[in-house]
Amino acid sequence: MSRRDAPPALRAWAMWAPPALLFLVAFFHRGAPSIIAKDLMQEFGATGAVVGLLSATYFYAYAGLMIPGGLLIDGFGVRRVVAAGGLVMGLGALAMGVAGGERLLFVGRFGVGLGASVTFIGALKVAATWFPPSRFGFLSAVTATVGVLGALASTAPLALLVALVGWRGALWVVGGVTLAAALLCWALVRDRPDPASGGTAPAFREVLAGMLAVLANRHTWPPFLAFFFLYAAAGNLFLWVVPYLRDVYGLSAADAALVATAPSVALLLSGPLTGFLSDRVWKRRKLPYTLLASGYGALWVVMATTLGALPLGAVYALFFGMGLVGGGFVLTWPIGREVNPPHLAGIAVAVVNLGGFLGAALTQGPIGAVLDARWAGAVASGARVYPVGAYRAAFAICAAFTLASALLSLLLRETRGRNIYRELHAHDA
Repeated sequence: MSRRDAPPALRAWAMWAPPALLFLVAFFHRGAPSIIAKDLMQEFGATGAVVGLLSATYFYAYAGLMIPGGLLIDGFGVRRVVAAGGLVMGLGALAMGVAGGERLLFVGRFGVGLGASVTFIGALKVAATWFPPSRFGFLSAVTATVGVLGALASTAPLALLVALVGWRGALWVVGGVTLAAALLCWALVRDRPDPASGGTAPAFREVLAGMLAVLANRHTWPPFLAFFFLYAAAGNLFLWVVPYLRDVYGLSAADAALVATAPSVALLLSGPLTGFLSDRVWKRRKLPYTLLASGYGALWVVMATTLGALPLGAVYALFFGMGLVGGGFVLTWPIGREVNPPHLAGIAVAVVNLGGFLGAALTQGPIGAVLDARWAGAVASGARVYPVGAYRAAFAICAAFTLASALLSLLLRETRGRNIYRELHAHDA
């Protein structure tokens, strides 16, 4: 049976899988600096601010191309744009692996973020094109969960790979896998279920006009801002949790990475469950987002106020709880899509997703500087060791970010799982 003769549902999943695989790889790249932070400090004499800036370079590139990436996907299709993104991402990883100085390291990291920027939007564009509209919330959550698998792979498995082949060898392996996934996307993905009857892609000029409509829509900005602060906290947690566990609890890189899997393991359950319940049971978006964001903020406050005082088992349980309530972020993309024109799904999702990446990009360097400002001069194997007070100051700022996100979520519009753009447009007029 050929791919064209396969059942519609099976074909839809086959179209979604390659962009989703590249998104998994993109999420792996996103979290990798946490594991190799100490290696980079040793190799290049880097400070916490430099490591934070290197990590944030991914988010700067990702954020910078996110809206243009949505335009490109809506105008030229998932197959071409996402496959090209995978190629750039893979080459960036290889460049980092051969870097002899910080300049090429940053250039490679920028390339990784640039290529990664189209993967999530591409997977959601496939979800919007190949699946019924009623499944979009669930598909958004499943896609996000695939990213969480990438985050898991960038913790203990990456630490093991680094132990076996070194941080450079690990980047070479990941770069090769990324290039193979890009080739798979090019070979398998088709942009529409029936190209013969699907018409032509909208003119780029029309899509550009649509982007302006999305940006001018005041209902786009509450999910954008709520996600900005939510992911500012989450991005810094993923970057600094392994160094924190090594510095404060004296864990090895492998053991710290294992404890750091707790939020991601919980998200494997909470992300899809939140999307499913929102689509099929609650038929609400705003209320669960607000409740879960509030719970996430409360647990951040607990972590910031008990830093270094909890036994390791309680730390794991706290991280796991943060992952359980952190699943509310998967509702960001359905909300953004459902308050904007239906035919501009790629752009609408890109704009609200941009908020989270700007949050991470603009805060990781400064949070690293906060750690540096409170560094007491301790060094182990050529890498800085930060005291618990430094992490307390940094994570207290992150806790404030999560509380800001919970407050901003009160401004979201309740869509009840359907597109309400026309209703909102008529009301605003």
